Amino acid sequence: MATMMILGSNTRMLSCILNTPSLVPTLTLILFFTYKSQPPLNPFSHSKTNTIILLLLIMALSGFEGFEKRLELHFFGDDPFHYLGLRSLDFDQCINQTLQAVQCTVVSAVGNSFFDAYVLSESSLFVYPTKIIIKTCGTTQLLKSIQPLIFYADTQLGLTLRSCRYTRGSFIFPSAQPFPHTSFKDEVSYLEDTLPPTLHNRKASIMPSNSSSHAWHVFTATYYQQPHKPYTLEICMTDLDPILARKFFRPRNDGKTGDSAGKEMTEFTGIDQINQEALICDFAFDPCGYSMNAMHGEWYSTIHVTPEDGYSYASFECVGSTNNGMEIDVPHVFRKVIQIFRPGTMSVSITSAGGDLRRTVVSAVEAMGFKRRSCAMDEFPEAGSVVFQTFTAIRRKKKEVN
Repeated sequence: MATMMILGSNTRMLSCILNTPSLVPTLTLILFFTYKSQPPLNPFSHSKTNTIILLLLIMALSGFEGFEKRLELHFFGDDPFHYLGLRSLDFDQCINQTLQAVQCTVVSAVGNSFFDAYVLSESSLFVYPTKIIIKTCGTTQLLKSIQPLIFYADTQLGLTLRSCRYTRGSFIFPSAQPFPHTSFKDEVSYLEDTLPPTLHNRKASIMPSNSSSHAWHVFTATYYQQPHKPYTLEICMTDLDPILARKFFRPRNDGKTGDSAGKEMTEFTGIDQINQEALICDFAFDPCGYSMNAMHGEWYSTIHVTPEDGYSYASFECVGSTNNGMEIDVPHVFRKVIQIFRPGTMSVSITSAGGDLRRTVVSAVEAMGFKRRSCAMDEFPEAGSVVFQTFTAIRRKKKEVN
């Protein structure tokens, strides 16, 4: 049980220990002898103990993976629960069981009249009546959530899967990823085998940049396109300013809960100024790391931070629409996000069914002292377009930009 807990919120504690060079050899030896004390490894066995120890041995030689995997599933059908749909799924029997397959847990949650938002031990989960978005980092097995979610939606609600979108950046520590996330080829094969044949419009694409370490991986499968689909803006940042990254470390033995410490981080770092009208659910991990979900009507935004030196990472994601007055103030968002993290490198992905935010993004980012290094665009059948751009800081700003 203690070993299993490491794959929950304590994964971040492990990552901080691993970032202390003097402790890495000791921890590696402990894990090695723990592994040797187990029965011989059967390659066809599903032993969770062996799998976990192997993953920890790999992590002892690398670090915590900040880059998230993101899965978005849309369903359709008659709703027997007065438009609650997927939100009416039993938490323990359905949601929690699904997250166990992914190997993460819920640490905080909030909801409104449109959707429910969960902060996870590794990122976030959003549940709408006919849509689920799961975003997980670390060594989680996100794609293993697909089968149980399709099953629960069908058997308990009579809902049928209409579309699937899977995206991720390039892992910092790809060798630490378990199957099916060992490669994009393995992920696509798993998706092809898992999704129902009715989702016949399928495409997989690796969108490149001018750096071999930065690419955007996209897989879509659809039955038909959703009208008036909102756009999604995803910002991935690496090489965070060390001084600003330290704000996402908790003082030792601070005696606070993750919720109360998270609220302090939200205010202290200025994250609450990105959208002052949003309801924020935040959580600070011990000893370091931070996650936040924000709700503004039917739209969400989310932030996740891995602040450790050497592999620091932060992400910001939000959704908006040009059809109902929920247009994102792109310059404001980028100004605040860059002020909070001051990354050395940043990638921006825009997923939309129409419109062009590409130039707006470039203007907003370049105004903050960045230079665009690459831009890739691709179309996906019945799933809209994706624009992937990368930027690097021209110089580290020494003063806050007002």
